[in-house]
Amino acid sequence: MHHRTVEELMSRDVVRARRDTPFKELVRLLADNDVSALPVVDDLDRPVGVVSEADLLRKSADQADPSGRTPVPNLEAWERAKAEGSRAEELMSAPAVCARAQWSVVEAARLMETQHVKRLPVVDEADRLLGIVSRGDLLRIFLRRDDAIREEITGDLLRRTMGLDPREVSVEVRDGRVTLGGTVEYKTLIPVIEQLCRGVDGVVSVGGHIACRTDDARSSAGDT
Repeated sequence: MHHRTVEELMSRDVVRARRDTPFKELVRLLADNDVSALPVVDDLDRPVGVVSEADLLRKSADQADPSGRTPVPNLEAWERAKAEGSRAEELMSAPAVCARAQWSVVEAARLMETQHVKRLPVVDEADRLLGIVSRGDLLRIFLRRDDAIREEITGDLLRRTMGLDPREVSVEVRDGRVTLGGTVEYKTLIPVIEQLCRGVDGVVSVGGHIACRTDDARSSAGDT
């Protein structure tokens, strides 16, 4: 089975800022390149932080509202420092949470989830910037064609990984939803097949019913 890597999905033409990039230049870079965030790099092109639209908007949110309709937000000290910042190093979220090019989609998605970030700068072995991967990039695996998913399940998973005759297990894929059928020798194989199918890139769900000729799960329980 071949899981798509971050390197296959990331954007390589990365707009970046330096520590001393001024506020207005950051706004221009975001607008001109139609991006919502960009990495901030040091002199060796290593990401030290990420500055986003949300980081920059703190300056506007900290302004007094002439109409008096909305109160000035009660910012914490670190938020106040960002609102008063004028350069990238004062405005960015740091340290940068980065991914490696060889990581799988699962590894990158889990890091985004645990760190509550929407994008990850991608770095090489020397921590230099290679690209950037976003949540939208990771979701592209769900645009895989149904026939490609089916081919991977029947060929890579059933035949080569599990050594099964693909004719024993029927596989239908529609809009990423996998429906399994057929009969295998042992009952304990069924949850393994289903779990492996769920791990195939682009699979949305796994259903159907696989029968078995031998209930080895019951036999094992009776032996204990």
